[in-house]
Amino acid sequence: MAPRKTKTEKPAAPEKSEVLLAIQALAKQRSIPEETLFTTLEEAMKAAYRKNLPVGEQAPTNVVARIDRVDGSIHIYARLVVVEEVISSASQISVEDAQAIQPGAQVDDIVDREVTPKNFLRVAAKAAKERLMTTIRSAEHGKVYEEFAEKKDEVMTAVVQRVTDTDVYVSLGGTEGILEKINMIPGEVLHEDDHVRVYVLDVARTAPFAGRAPQIRVSRRHPNLVKRLFELEVPEVAAGQVLIKSIAREPGIRTKIAVASVDPAIDPVGACVGQGGGRVERVVSQLGGEKIDIIKWSEDPMEFVANALNPARVLTIFVNEETHTCRVIVPDNQLSLAIGKDGLNSRLASNLTGHWTIDIKSESEAHELHDMVDENGLTTGSVNMTMDYDESVGYADEDDTL
Repeated sequence: MAPRKTKTEKPAAPEKSEVLLAIQALAKQRSIPEETLFTTLEEAMKAAYRKNLPVGEQAPTNVVARIDRVDGSIHIYARLVVVEEVISSASQISVEDAQAIQPGAQVDDIVDREVTPKNFLRVAAKAAKERLMTTIRSAEHGKVYEEFAEKKDEVMTAVVQRVTDTDVYVSLGGTEGILEKINMIPGEVLHEDDHVRVYVLDVARTAPFAGRAPQIRVSRRHPNLVKRLFELEVPEVAAGQVLIKSIAREPGIRTKIAVASVDPAIDPVGACVGQGGGRVERVVSQLGGEKIDIIKWSEDPMEFVANALNPARVLTIFVNEETHTCRVIVPDNQLSLAIGKDGLNSRLASNLTGHWTIDIKSESEAHELHDMVDENGLTTGSVNMTMDYDESVGYADEDDTL
């Protein structure tokens, strides 16, 4: 009869220490590599050992701390150089003593001698906890920085957390951003729990172990906020079929954007306005009612300037491309409309077209232009402005005139 085989039992896995369990739990909870936490604790142990040496005892010159990755035990070692004759016990060890620790040790070898004090874990616990929390905060702040560094120049939805006399602090998906007064829309009043669209202006990383999260500065008045909102609302802009060539903005009052199409079949202005003005109105609502003029861009400076002065109808333009100046003739009853309240319409048109200096004259003053042509060498071109404009788009109205 064949001998009966006995089932061999596998040796039980050693129980994990509280140190190992705590590190594994923290690593999983905070998404931090375990080795980062081990290294942090070992540095804290070194500092705690030096700080708690008995009075009169000389500290080793070179100390290392190690946490066993299997059983979690903590050890402090003095790293010593093997010498023939010991002159300094803080940094040297005799050949005989070295070979008792590490058989075969020779002169000039490095030997680690354990110097772990009794009850050391209790002594080092407070220091380890403080260093560990600092490391965790630093790691989390690093992750926040990496996440938001990629979102710089993008638009996000923010929730107002608190409002001070100078700044507004907003929640950006779990971290805090600051909307400084200089980056607010003038006259806009925000309250706690308001949801607003913001442009990520800058992400500044704080110094390591500073204990502060990265500073994320956002803006409500940057021109690119308008551009990004149109990219979100207009598929043709997001796809690159319609290009936003330039933007001129008076935050809280009026914005002009110049658009062009890479596809002749697509009307760039109509695409941005949307059916019944729906697309542009959604952008306007995100900006607190700020009016938006959508202008067709043109390579021809005379046509572009004439478009930029919408809704005023331009009769004639005199331009001097060398000095980047132009003189515009409009009907008498549209002079105030062309200039705008406090010069707003002409100022935005100038900024939109690349800072052309625009001088606007009424038709009744046209007789003076002959002398101007002779004196300044201006060329003239007639521009037919007979397009119809939808008031729902947000073009200038009577409130914007002088």
